[in-house]
Amino acid sequence: MTNQPYEPYEGYDPYQQPPQQPQPPAQPQWGYDEQQYATQQWQGQTWETQTHTPVQAAAAPSPTPAAPETAYLPPQSYERPYTAEQPQSQPQSQQPSQAFGTPASAAAPAPAPAPTPAEPDAGYGPATLAGNARVTDAQRARLEGRSPIIEPGMQPALLTALLGLLLAVAAPISPYALVVPLVLLQAVTAAGWFRLNGMWPARQGIALAFLGGVTADVAVLVAGRDQAPAAILGPLGVWVLLTLVLQLRSHADPDTRMYGLMATVASSALAIIATGFLGADPDAASVGAAAVAVAVLARALPLPTAASVVVSLLAAAGAGIAVGGMTGLGAKGALIGAAAAVCALIGHRAASYDYPSRFVHFTAGVALPLTAAAPLVWILH
Repeated sequence: MTNQPYEPYEGYDPYQQPPQQPQPPAQPQWGYDEQQYATQQWQGQTWETQTHTPVQAAAAPSPTPAAPETAYLPPQSYERPYTAEQPQSQPQSQQPSQAFGTPASAAAPAPAPAPTPAEPDAGYGPATLAGNARVTDAQRARLEGRSPIIEPGMQPALLTALLGLLLAVAAPISPYALVVPLVLLQAVTAAGWFRLNGMWPARQGIALAFLGGVTADVAVLVAGRDQAPAAILGPLGVWVLLTLVLQLRSHADPDTRMYGLMATVASSALAIIATGFLGADPDAASVGAAAVAVAVLARALPLPTAASVVVSLLAAAGAGIAVGGMTGLGAKGALIGAAAAVCALIGHRAASYDYPSRFVHFTAGVALPLTAAAPLVWILH
């Protein structure tokens, strides 16, 4: 039997050394072309280089330029001369970390510093998950524990005084001259009440309320001042019923329909009762409108609230006496002026509450003092 040369099978170590892990491929020789070198470069497992310190390149010259930290590292030299006395544990323990591009000292990445939170801007509300809606001045004041009452100020007071003077001048001329500023007052009242209640845009409700006021004006002009009670209360009842029917036909949820019903009824009622200036005696209408104009201007002065209210009532009574002396009412003008001033202050307070904004102040803040005084002027004439 012919003796065959001994060939150790795979896994057998003739020097009785423990089985070694497979060594990585050796560095390509200079005889390789650039294509082979580039192919060899992609065989190393060098991911996760963005969070670790890159390994320095080997001493051998590399044909490729130095790569940035986020790119793949060039291949490392793993070729080591083998000797029997060389311990196997040290190179084997270092090679796995070097093969993955991570030295032993940088195996654990340093924790990133926690970002410092930005300073919250004082002009915005707290952040929410669903997005931060615009916070009104009244809501911000309520959250901070302050009063949500924000008074309209001097500019709306000037507009109220101008509109009041137009009513006072047009009332003695003729009912048709009085209708012009009255229709403007009713339009601003209808729009301002809906915005005061946070319901905007509500074009159908505003149009319905304004149409109710115009209907009452036409009814008073047709029936005359003697039939003013029926001409005013009739459209008021019809509009309440019409609003109720329209809201019942709405497909909105019950809460929305209830809010719409109450806002539309109130706005229609205010626009209709403003016709009281047209149904009252012309002299009483002049006294009441002039008293409201003076009272609102005095209320807008930079005075404490209590002092401002007292000054407004006294100024309105004085204006009532002055205009009453010119129209023949005499001392009764003081009573009408003071009563109209009380109603005007109530309307001014209502326009300052809950949803104040620039639009509210220039609509409800202008119209409500005159509108609130209209029924009392009509009753006291």
